[in-house]
Amino acid sequence: MLSALIFDLDGLIVDTESPDFLSWQETCRQYGVDLALETWLPCVGTGATTQVFDPYDYLESQLGRQLDREAVWAQCRQRTLSIVAAQPILPGIKELILEARQRGLLLAVASSSARKWVVDHLSRLGLLDYFDGLACGDEVAYTKPYPDLYLSALEKLGVQAEQAIAFEDSLNGMLAARSAGVFCVVVPNFLTRHLSFDQADLQVTSLADISLDELIEHHRARSKKSVKNA
Repeated sequence: MLSALIFDLDGLIVDTESPDFLSWQETCRQYGVDLALETWLPCVGTGATTQVFDPYDYLESQLGRQLDREAVWAQCRQRTLSIVAAQPILPGIKELILEARQRGLLLAVASSSARKWVVDHLSRLGLLDYFDGLACGDEVAYTKPYPDLYLSALEKLGVQAEQAIAFEDSLNGMLAARSAGVFCVVVPNFLTRHLSFDQADLQVTSLADISLDELIEHHRARSKKSVKNA
């Protein structure tokens, strides 16, 4: 029986990933360096403990010299935050959250980002009080694609993996949810929409395109299939 919904934050609830990529792309361009999307994509969904692409290393390797990393970071950070501050809740998210709460489902966030980042954005969007638990990247040993964040979210909610649905936008997030045994719905964002999510339990273009009843039915069907194959 479905008891909980677990949401990623960045790129799923609010688009913070495109601004980060665009700010780094702009910075690289200032130095005459091209930063392609396919170069950036492997880091989407990861956190400090699992980062596989370092934009500073990339920029310095392309230039053949070292940079003032603090100055570059400050420039990129300011640009990213200025864009992010104007980003709304992505389509279908708030409606799903409100309906889930009305039906008594538990809600959590599982994010590779640090707790302050998660809390600040959920507060800005007026969503923080809807969540029963937050599993954040600075509170686990390994961030996505490892399952730690989902295992932490499940523990905070007091539910089993088969009682939850995860919502993700990235390959790393999908792998994390699947590794934890959680039914995963992938909603690709602007950056990840060209990737293949063959391992997802369900993929939708937008959460505005699917109802909670339909999500529950997909989850139930997967559960029945798992029992049958056991």
